[in-house]
Amino acid sequence: MTSIRFLGSGDAFGSGGRLQSCIYVDAGSERFLIDCGASSLSAMRRWNVDPGEIDTILLTHLHGDHFGGLPFFLLDAELVTKRIRPLVIAGPPGMAEQIRQAQEVFFPGSSTVQLKFPVSYIEWVQGLPLQNGGLAITPYEVVHASGAPAYALRISCTDKVIACSGDSEWTDALIDAARGVDLFICEAYTFDKKVKYHLDYQTLMAKRAALGCRRLVLTHMNAAMLERLSEVELETACDGYQIIL
Repeated sequence: MTSIRFLGSGDAFGSGGRLQSCIYVDAGSERFLIDCGASSLSAMRRWNVDPGEIDTILLTHLHGDHFGGLPFFLLDAELVTKRIRPLVIAGPPGMAEQIRQAQEVFFPGSSTVQLKFPVSYIEWVQGLPLQNGGLAITPYEVVHASGAPAYALRISCTDKVIACSGDSEWTDALIDAARGVDLFICEAYTFDKKVKYHLDYQTLMAKRAALGCRRLVLTHMNAAMLERLSEVELETACDGYQIIL
């Protein structure tokens, strides 16, 4: 059994009072996050997820609502959770330096603290599968300006395959990431308005058959999109929403 819980399903601006992007996957032998937005630690407390049991954090891109929770996560791991188990953080090129800079902005001096647990940083390479423990992850570069390449992720864990779009306008790379997966988690930032670097619901509906995924769940919706959920035919996430595969 694989459990997926949306700890945060919102956008960067707290639309609808939602927390920022953070998805917790518990596959039994593997427990990991897809993204870790600035509100993620609060979300973990709210939904009774022990941050000390998370083995891996997978980052789609380097915007604060997708990685800004890491300075808090790392400080909590050292001072509160008293973590000793290793942590793997995988993400776009340059992420280790970006995380270090964020640590220094939020908590000066925290990036130089000698942690009592090992942290490994692994950078995505377009289309190159990465094996990490029981996870197999393939990153697909998408179209979202964030200071470094942004990626959709295709993740195999136990006997299930999950994909996540991250943030992106439409690109056929999403088809490669989503083809045949058990669950595709996809942003639908707007209902029909075209916003550069983001995906709208109507475009996604037009491309639905091409994606070839078994199940599609929408997340990362702005205020205008949330106001039109009654018109949406696809499954939508909210904070705390859980899926069992």
